Amino acid sequence: MRTHLIVFLLALVATQAFSIDRKPNIVLLLADDLGWTGLRSFGSDYYETPHLDNLASKGMSFTNAYAACTVCSPTRASIMTGMYPAKLRLTDFIAGQNRPYAKMKTPEWTKGLDKRHITVAEALKENGYKTIHIGKWHLDFPEKGNQGPTAHGFDVSHDKPQGTRGYFISDSTVNSLGLQSNYSTDYLTSKAIEEIQKAKDDPFFLYFAYNVPHTPIQGKEDFIKYFIEKVDTYAIHKNPTYAAMVKSLDTSVGRVIELLEIEGILEDTLIVFTSDNGGLTQRYGNHDNFTENIPLRRGKGSAYEGGVRVPAIASWPGFIPEGVKSDTPIMTIDYFPTFLEVSGAEGVSSHNEYLDGRSLVPIFTKPTQTIRRNLFWHYPHYHAGGDGPYSAIRSGNWRLIEFHETGRLELYNLNKDISETHDSSKINLKTRDQLRHRLNNWRASVAAQMPVPNPNYDPARETEVVRNR
Repeated sequence: MRTHLIVFLLALVATQAFSIDRKPNIVLLLADDLGWTGLRSFGSDYYETPHLDNLASKGMSFTNAYAACTVCSPTRASIMTGMYPAKLRLTDFIAGQNRPYAKMKTPEWTKGLDKRHITVAEALKENGYKTIHIGKWHLDFPEKGNQGPTAHGFDVSHDKPQGTRGYFISDSTVNSLGLQSNYSTDYLTSKAIEEIQKAKDDPFFLYFAYNVPHTPIQGKEDFIKYFIEKVDTYAIHKNPTYAAMVKSLDTSVGRVIELLEIEGILEDTLIVFTSDNGGLTQRYGNHDNFTENIPLRRGKGSAYEGGVRVPAIASWPGFIPEGVKSDTPIMTIDYFPTFLEVSGAEGVSSHNEYLDGRSLVPIFTKPTQTIRRNLFWHYPHYHAGGDGPYSAIRSGNWRLIEFHETGRLELYNLNKDISETHDSSKINLKTRDQLRHRLNNWRASVAAQMPVPNPNYDPARETEVVRNR
């Protein structure tokens, strides 16, 4: 007991020292379409993620971490603003798609992050941080005249260079830039390293938004060969190209952490790793069999846990205890208030009053700490690999899903049924009705846009998809 008290007091002193002497650097690493079991330390029986596993061993793993949406752009908006996508009216990926002949007509949602919403980059920049964006933005269309990340508080932004198709940079671009690798993840990692080296003497915020392992499924040849040789027919994960992409992600994380160590600033840095939604398991276009999220049900685009539960790790030497797990449910809306607190930034009061997230700092200092609240999802759209428009609530161990096409309710006890195979909505009527009431009240409180019956519904054409652009 005395030892634990001493550790806690040291952590508290460290926090106070950071707030007085030096604001911590903040590094947010966001994978794209990496499912809950996409890391070895989170259950993969095939993928290799030694650097991320080591990060988990040196910090805290969140076993009940969630993305704010089952697709990417709304989750990214939730990270930037600390607000639910439904409140932002940014509820589908950009540019989105529609099914003009489906049963429900989806709402006219906002196809870009509105400038009136303050981002975490803007809040940190106001507090003396150098702000760096690397990789995927996907919150507006820079090619259509939008300014992208630099219009939302980032000092610098680097994306894949011109001449990149999929994950591979053209030979001419490789030669002109003198690159050592033609794989875009390697290029972006080098850019991240360059910017850290420039910013290392002052506090910085690095938002490294990876493209991997999103489609197209393309990996480095040597990595693919390695995983072909170790395919296990009895393993849940067995796609060697996807495994190669996860390895590239892990290698990149290792390079970033190594640089922080070399520069002597690792102990001054909060590192958070997570994903924007669950892994893609369903057929998508002409593609199939990317990954699996077992024991979770389904994946990206769906209403179930496989679509929204994601891996999450936080590490901050001297502040976050090593090798611990937290099972309290958290969401991507929580990172904004967390970063405000650890940086000592007050944020913008007119924005802060609309924050939906909660700071995770109490959990950092006490892993058994819980955040008592409900978590909500609202996806009034169709997705090619999904389950149609839905809303959902998690309250304690219970998760209720409402499917808008039919009004069907499904209720699961995640503590007993993480795979969501036993619908108890017709058994636990009181819990079902309570959660439905809370879900309805929340939707009203955020003015959630709802799908409505489609006057052009055509059963013969209801699965036709039109991509918006």
